[in-house]
Amino acid sequence: MPRRTEALRIAIDTGGTFTDCVWLEGGRVRMLKVFSTPSDPSRAIAAALTRILRGHKTGGFLLLHGTTVGTNTLLQRRGARVAFVTTEGFEDTLEIGRQARPRLYDFFFDRIEPLVPASRTFGVAERTSPEGSILQRPGREELARLAAAVAKASPESVAVSLLFSFANPANERAVAAALKRVRVPVSLSHVILPEFREYERASTVAVNAYLQPAIARYLGSLERRLLRRKKPAARGIFVMQSSGGLTSLEAAAREPVRTLLSGPAGGVVGAAHMARRSGLARAIAFDMGGTSTDVALVDRALRTSSEAEVAGLPVRVPMLDIHTVGAGGGSLARLDAAGALRVGPESAGADPGPICYGKGTEPTVTDANLLLGRLPPGRFLGGEFALDLERAQKRVRAWLRRHRSSWSAERFAAGVVRVVNAHMEKAVRVVSVERGYDPRDFALVAFGGAGGMHACELALALGIPRVLVPALPGALSALGILGSEVVKHYSRSVLWRVTESIPQDELESEFRTLQQAAARAFRRERWQGSPRFERSVDVRYRGQGYELNVPLRRSLLPAFHAEHRRRYGYSHPGREVELVTLRLRAFLPAHSLAKAWTPDAKAAKPERARVFFNGKRVPTLIYDRANLLPGKRYRGPAVIAEYSATTVVPPGMPFHLDDAANLVIAVS
Repeated sequence: MPRRTEALRIAIDTGGTFTDCVWLEGGRVRMLKVFSTPSDPSRAIAAALTRILRGHKTGGFLLLHGTTVGTNTLLQRRGARVAFVTTEGFEDTLEIGRQARPRLYDFFFDRIEPLVPASRTFGVAERTSPEGSILQRPGREELARLAAAVAKASPESVAVSLLFSFANPANERAVAAALKRVRVPVSLSHVILPEFREYERASTVAVNAYLQPAIARYLGSLERRLLRRKKPAARGIFVMQSSGGLTSLEAAAREPVRTLLSGPAGGVVGAAHMARRSGLARAIAFDMGGTSTDVALVDRALRTSSEAEVAGLPVRVPMLDIHTVGAGGGSLARLDAAGALRVGPESAGADPGPICYGKGTEPTVTDANLLLGRLPPGRFLGGEFALDLERAQKRVRAWLRRHRSSWSAERFAAGVVRVVNAHMEKAVRVVSVERGYDPRDFALVAFGGAGGMHACELALALGIPRVLVPALPGALSALGILGSEVVKHYSRSVLWRVTESIPQDELESEFRTLQQAAARAFRRERWQGSPRFERSVDVRYRGQGYELNVPLRRSLLPAFHAEHRRRYGYSHPGREVELVTLRLRAFLPAHSLAKAWTPDAKAAKPERARVFFNGKRVPTLIYDRANLLPGKRYRGPAVIAEYSATTVVPPGMPFHLDDAANLVIAVS
């Protein structure tokens, strides 16, 4: 990434339990983990920066930030009071949505309520044709009436999505000008998502408006905390986007919908980077943190999708194809009405946290791993924080008695691990088997604080032949953010029908317009260097309802037929094809990373413990990862402890450190 000035680069990923920090110092990557502060995540960031910068004689620092504030705001429905403005006659767009029913035969299914109720939805008399001709302009009186009605509703934010505004935004701009008197942020669909499909566009703009005040407050608070620092001073704050690239703080505050998967996206970027260093082009990223597990598939390159749902709501901005389940180290165990064991999606989070952290009262996955001996209590966070094994044993036994269960603590803990593994196995199948990929052709890249404890059993169940636990696994999301590109995405719906050849001249003209807009945006934010561009097109057979995204090249149509055949098992080369949406990815190259970890190992005698595997205690060696000798072959059972994570290797599985300092485990 181009540098405005030489400054210390610090990447911080805020999670539900820990805030992970990674920075470059003396050509090497350093790491720090601190407990998150969910009530105000900027407090943990400020505290971490104080520790990192103490004694530093630097001219300043750049903060590269991955955040879960947007995701949590949407999941918890704690966003802004939004007013929605649309074309008269289409006021029920958000209410009706699509005909798809998530549970076809469930008569008691509760539908997802729209973010904006009918009482705060307003129609404006205007009309634009699908080709972009203005058929009816809203008059002055109409706009004045609209502004007065919106102001009376006392919104904190406004979303505007007029019919066919992506073809001609003139009427939408007129509405925006009239709404200035309301004095609240206004999100415009032709800016956020200039594409067809009125419901998805309206939903995306409504989500942006719903998040904007909360994200603006959070980023403003973070900026003020950092600006209060005198030495070293903050030289800039940049935010990770869901698409796997950085953007400016101002852009993130203006379009927060693009940051919904901010932290997980950093993990996928980091996993792809570390897999490439080990010579692996195909990998499944498996990030198990404190509150959730994020999985994504990398097939030689990162691929984004524009057909995502978050909290049951369509969000059509570019996102890495990440699937998330409520399964993490802090996931709570419970017994349902029939006495069956359930795990998650509820989490103990950072406060109170698992029982073994000292304040929690309900058993979690972390407590289960501790009871099974898979988590050495004295090595957590490099020994900085000791886990309370005795408290976990007492509380779990009391919990079992309270629920009148005859299980032993060990049997209960083993059951918790099996249940949470089953949840995560389903998640991996979603991004592999359900996308037309065989997981046996990939390596499982395990990271996050808890990923290494479950990866081998998960890979065994899925037939994945190799597990890779990268260097710095507990902070890989932050490492990915540290090495990310600066990225901006642009799109335009065209709906062109083609048969044998694509309209090259028209495509070149449209993409040139998008590239010019991208270049202006990079200049406006004062980035140095010229952006690079990647072009792609959403393509479908005429009559289909959905598209496949294909990189633009001379062989676009054959590439589409091949991708359709891979994804769905068939293709129709003789059928008419539609080019639906043109997409441009503009980026500035990533900052080069030094080796994440240069081993300086010395042979040391491992400790011995009895760890629970397959229903019984097994003598197991406990290694410090820093003492593993590169290239030397080891064999499980083993527990490998390090500052940011713990890795569990079942009996019989061989493992070693490769030349990239990644831990490679052969699954058998």
